Amino acid sequence: MAPNNRSKKQKQAPLRFTIDCSQPVDDSIMDINNFNKYLKEKVKVEGKLDNLSNVKIDADKDKKKIVVEATGVAFSKRYLKYLTKRYLKKNSLREWLRVVADDKQSYTLKYFNINNDEEESDEE
Repeated sequence: MAPNNRSKKQKQAPLRFTIDCSQPVDDSIMDINNFNKYLKEKVKVEGKLDNLSNVKIDADKDKKKIVVEATGVAFSKRYLKYLTKRYLKKNSLREWLRVVADDKQSYTLKYFNINNDEEESDEE
């Protein structure tokens, strides 16, 4: 009789999300290590803080991107956006930066388009 593989759980591929912070880090208005530490403290897995056994949060080797890798647990990309926006608000960066989705696995922090021409004409 042939073995039945349906009863065994199939391994899920790990979920991997990136947050590209290169613009604010290059302009030195944001500290990537501080953001990394914030995420490690605030991320809840299965409703609990400090439950990062199946979730790995690290900055990449260039120190411009945060990589979040979840294996075996449900993890939402939307939750990462929420936490990123909370971090920006806490550090008074929310007025200048926004979180934009590049593709299904990544976000990028971008500057709002502020027209300096309009501001100068208002002052006259």
